[in-house]
This record gives sequence, structure tokens and C-alpha cells, in this order.
Amino acid sequence: MITQKYFFNGKLITLLSISFTYIIITCPIVPVTGSILRFRSGSPSFNIALFADLHFGEDAWTDWGPLQDANSSRLISTVLSHENPDLVVYLGDVITANNLPTSNASLFWDQAISPTKAKGIPWATVFGNHDDAPFSWPIDWFSSTGIPPRRCREDVTSCSGSKEDEECEFRGTQRLELMKKERENSKLSQSRNGPKNLWPSVSNYYIQITPSSQQDLEPPPVIMNLYFLDSGGGSYPQVISSAQVEWLRQTTQQLNPHFRVPEIVFWHIPSGAYEDVAPLSNHSIQKPCVGSINMEKVAAQQADFGIMSLLEQRPSVKAVFVGHNHGLDWCCPHKTKNKLWLCFARHSGYGGYGNWPRGARIIQITHQPFSLKSWIRMEDGQLHSEIILTQ
Repeated sequence: MITQKYFFNGKLITLLSISFTYIIITCPIVPVTGSILRFRSGSPSFNIALFADLHFGEDAWTDWGPLQDANSSRLISTVLSHENPDLVVYLGDVITANNLPTSNASLFWDQAISPTKAKGIPWATVFGNHDDAPFSWPIDWFSSTGIPPRRCREDVTSCSGSKEDEECEFRGTQRLELMKKERENSKLSQSRNGPKNLWPSVSNYYIQITPSSQQDLEPPPVIMNLYFLDSGGGSYPQVISSAQVEWLRQTTQQLNPHFRVPEIVFWHIPSGAYEDVAPLSNHSIQKPCVGSINMEKVAAQQADFGIMSLLEQRPSVKAVFVGHNHGLDWCCPHKTKNKLWLCFARHSGYGGYGNWPRGARIIQITHQPFSLKSWIRMEDGQLHSEIILTQ
């Protein structure tokens, strides 16, 4: 049996080839209901803090791992105290799931979100390539008999029978389980699963930002649309699929058919377009790019199924924000007439590779007149790499 997928008249078509006989199955893409966030009363701006590549739970069985998680929590709290944002975006690789048993993964996910939750700030998440990776047995777990001992959650007293299956499972936590538990644990979460017939089918959704002064209008005027996409990895190929592109096409057409509302997009793994615009010289960043570290090559998605073509056709899209590369924090203009900016966040976590100083990218949306600005806030409080994204 051979399965082929394509789009026809806005519908996802699946062809099943059985002995040269084709059966057509149509799967209309169902729009997702997004959430709405408002400017604070009297505030001229709406600020978003991006935390990328936190990697909670890495080497959790060592002394090093818990210390790095504590350092990451401290960084999040420090940035939140400096910036007091209206929204936090966790931009993928929140945890290192290939280091974690299934039952532990959501605990570390909750630990990463805890500083934001404690301050009562709404947040949104997208998935990265490490968030639901299969569990990898550490070599030092193996005993002289060749059989690794079971290492369970600290509150588990037994690892036998059904209890072992429930609490000591090592297959790796799936995206749907993590998203479900996040949504169940707090109303502050703005994250959504996305349409079930997308693939990957989890963090594909949108948030609309509206002013605080016109709450009585229905629907309220929208200042900006934020779109979130799952760029795969872990249990999926590292791509934004054609089904996701079509969902975004239909969603943007429904929400913003005349390009009047500015838009920004978030996903984890950079597209190939980032390779095209990357600064030419290693270890330096030249204008018109803006940033402070350029210490590695762009690690792009495996293929492009049309996402950049769609964004290039929308003059309302001002910027794309990704993580994944810990040694990059630049913003560069895409080679289009619309001045679409392609931006990296800043490596925020003490887990993951690289010893560059940690920080977070901040996005500021200003209303009347509209502007979109971004900068990097470091853990020591310093600011750098400020850029206006609506020039």
C-alpha cells in the first residue's frame, strides 16, 4: 500500500494505492479557535519574552543536571522581573525528553513553566526536536550484569508489576501528552493542540492581541496576530508539512484577508531561508543583520514544503522567530520586498550545548502608532541588539 497526500480545493487529499486502484479520502482542515490577549489597561505596549532551548531534565540523575535546571529557573525569574512581559513564549526544547522516563517528562515541563506561572503571566509553547524524543539509556546506568537498574521518580517506592509500567516507562513522552497536561494544569496556558488531521498535529494555533480600551466592541479590534507552528523533530521529521502550510494559509485568509493586521510567526527549527540570509563571516554580524553571536552554521529543517513561499506572499508578516541554534541570536531581513525579518531567540537554558552567556529575546508591540521592536535581555540585566522590525 502506498499513501500520497496533496491539496485540492483547500482540502487535504489522501490517495491509497492498492493494486493500482486509488481510493480518494478528503480531509478538510478544521480551523482552530485561537485565544485573545489584551494590552494592560493604560499600557502603550504589549511585551513578549521568548525562552528558547531551556533543556530541563538533562542528565537528571547526576548532580550537574538539577543544578543546571535551577540555573535556568533563575534566569527565567530574572528576565521576568526585569521585563514584566504580557506573554511568555517557550520556543521549543523546553525539556530534553531523551534523558527522561515518560512519567518524569511532564514534571520537568511544569518546572520550566513554574516561574512564569508563579507571576501570573500567560504563556504559549511550541515543540522542539528534544521535547518528545525517545528515551536514550545513559551508558553509566548499566550494571556489571549488563542490565540497567530501574530509576523511577523519587516518590515511587516500588518498581514492580503494574506500578513499574505506570511510573518507570522509558519509551519517551509524546507531544500530545505534554500538551494535555500543560493545558490541564493552568488556565494561563494559551497553548493549543491544533487540528488533529495536521501532521505534526500539536502546537499549531494562533493568538490575537487586542487593545484594552475597546473591550466592549465585539469582535474587538486586533492589533497583531501571532501564529505558532510545530516544526517537528523528536517523533516527527524536522519539517513544517504541506498540511500545516495549508492550515496557515486558510487561517490567515480567514483572520486577515486584506493584510491589514500585522503578523508574526513562531516555530523552533529554522527553515532553509535562514541559511540564505545568515551573515557571511563567521563570528561577526554585518548590517543589515543585527545581533551579538554568530558562532555556528544554521541547522535548518530537512525540507521546505512551502512555508516560506506563503509568508513571502503576505506583506503583513513582519518576522519569524525560532530557536534550535544555541550559538546564534541574530535577526536578518529576508530577501523579499516586504522586509520580512528572520530572527533567532537567545539560548536561555543552562541545559544543552554551548557556554555562551544566557538571555532571552524580547518583542515589544506598540499601539497608536503601531511599531514592532525587539532586543536581547541578558541574565545580568544588560540589553543589546535592539532592532525595529517595522521599518
